[in-house]
Amino acid sequence: MSESIDRGRRQLLTVATTLTGVVGVAFAAAPFLASWKPSARAKALGAPVEIDISKLEPGAMLKIVWRGKPVYVVRRTPGMMESLVNTDDKLADPRSERSLQPEYAKNDQRARNPEYFVVLGVCTHLGCAPQGHFDKGDPEISADWPGGFFCPCHGSKFDLSGRVYKGVPAPTNLEVPPYAFVDDQHVLIGLDEARVG
Repeated sequence: MSESIDRGRRQLLTVATTLTGVVGVAFAAAPFLASWKPSARAKALGAPVEIDISKLEPGAMLKIVWRGKPVYVVRRTPGMMESLVNTDDKLADPRSERSLQPEYAKNDQRARNPEYFVVLGVCTHLGCAPQGHFDKGDPEISADWPGGFFCPCHGSKFDLSGRVYKGVPAPTNLEVPPYAFVDDQHVLIGLDEARVG
């Protein structure tokens, strides 16, 4: 009789030990498996950002953050767009052949819609944030300044399409991020095509 009781106890202890081991492995594996899944913060850092441009006045700039970098949206006036023509001799890369940008930005305006210019606000020299100096003849820059972006860190200059001028530290034009127009009043930064619905 004691042999059957011992056998029953052994089976009970074997089952209990096995279950405890399985539960322990599950608890140990859960954080490890969860670490493979990106956090909500990580997802948000790379997620597309929708911007309302309905209140952006002509000649003004809107700043937002996408993937931890500043993005500028400039609503250009007809005068600002006129300043972009006949300037190739002053620019280091007027056709954006050496600069990073989507196909739709390989033109003088470097934009899907010439009125709205979307660009990363990161100087291609050392990563400082260029400032918008849109007024012609801005005294902080020079009397012949046509308007554009000026990097205060080392003096790099860019036109109103983010194209770099010759003779400055920045090697290439400002980067145009992927973006699309959702409608007339919203721009989606981070996707080349607007989402449907």
